[in-house]
Amino acid sequence: MNRPTDPHLLTQAATPAGTTEGYMPGWGNDFETEALPGALPQGMNSPQKCNYGLYGEQLSGTAFTATRPERTWCYRIRPSVKHSHRYEKIDLPYWKSAPCIDPDVISLGQYRWDPVAHSGAGLTWLTGMRTITTAGDVNTQVGMASHIYLVTESMVDDYFFSADSELLVVPQEGRLRFATELGIIDVEPKEIAILPRGLVYRVEVLEGPCRGFVCENYGQKFELPGRGPIGANCMANPRDFKSPVAAFEDREAPSTVTVKWCGQFHTTRIGHSPLDVVAWHGNYAPVKYDLRTYCPVGAILFDHPDPSIFTVLTAPSGVPGTANIDFVLFRERWMVMEDTFRPPWYHKNIMSELMGNIYGQYDAKPQGFVPGGMSLHNMMLPHGPDKEAFEKASNANLGPDKLDHTMSFMFETRFPQHLTEFAAKEAPLQDDYIDCWTSLEKKFDGTAGKK
Repeated sequence: MNRPTDPHLLTQAATPAGTTEGYMPGWGNDFETEALPGALPQGMNSPQKCNYGLYGEQLSGTAFTATRPERTWCYRIRPSVKHSHRYEKIDLPYWKSAPCIDPDVISLGQYRWDPVAHSGAGLTWLTGMRTITTAGDVNTQVGMASHIYLVTESMVDDYFFSADSELLVVPQEGRLRFATELGIIDVEPKEIAILPRGLVYRVEVLEGPCRGFVCENYGQKFELPGRGPIGANCMANPRDFKSPVAAFEDREAPSTVTVKWCGQFHTTRIGHSPLDVVAWHGNYAPVKYDLRTYCPVGAILFDHPDPSIFTVLTAPSGVPGTANIDFVLFRERWMVMEDTFRPPWYHKNIMSELMGNIYGQYDAKPQGFVPGGMSLHNMMLPHGPDKEAFEKASNANLGPDKLDHTMSFMFETRFPQHLTEFAAKEAPLQDDYIDCWTSLEKKFDGTAGKK
């Protein structure tokens, strides 16, 4: 894989057999990887003395007594307590956490935004985050937040981790590199990355400016959805998820680590890079996924299935069958249903739906929902196709039709999503979006009988 060119060079493991360009395939696998030969203990986790003078340390992503604990053993140059000193609070005014309910903002409504434009200011991963909605409560670890990121500059001697959440990153333009404690992940549009809670990383711009979407998950981790009658194949296949091989920095330089904790941001200053894990093994690691490998399934005779059929990842809640978050993908696919209204039908939903457009045209909204844009349909608020989409679908020749050159997604949660002040007052809100249904006509004729 390409080596980091800005601002630092990591020493990376050789690419072992079975990996692709510095990544190891599989979802939830127990991986093992080392950047120096013999750095990884064999047959045990915590030897009395680790090779190379390394420190053994466990990073736990679940409780110790979870049915399948998620944890990774790290063998590092310094233990993490050396990456943490006295903290001071800082303000990142555009990055909000739930509960964030502004009494001057109306969240009840159907909303749509044009892409948030780049300002020309130099923005990093931290200063360029713009929260659009929040849901639930970060302190009780339920719910989520949705963000737009605008990044033009690499973090230099600056590092970050969230104690609150895992982050699902959906690029829309530009290319980013996440140099993490456990290795390097590069992402670009049509890919996603998941950064686990507690993982330290630095974000570099490979090709900018960069813009994209982030789902911040306060609750249980994302997992692959149960397939039920669909069976073992199609949708997102575990082998298409990729975790990085080990990479480390042994570098003395004044550095800053920023921590997000209970919705607040704190910084600590240290004298070295915290990306010093020389070897690791475990099942708690960052991951990337190419959305082009998602194989959709659907109806092949009549009727339109629920959008849940397109779930890529789900984060469970305490209510069986009702997710804290679903990540749903609407990509290229064939439509072949007979005698069926093919776009998504009109509906009200217990889930709150925030959608984003990565590229192309979404079939239920042929006008106005542009790449980089978003829409929000909060819980139990009706929504569906505009008049143009309705008329086209109601009168179309129902031969096989391919939806092509399109990729949109949805962050769906069981909690109401509250707009931030930025979303309501600064982001490019389409004030006329609600009017897209105004021209729908009454077609009822009680004397006409059956069609």
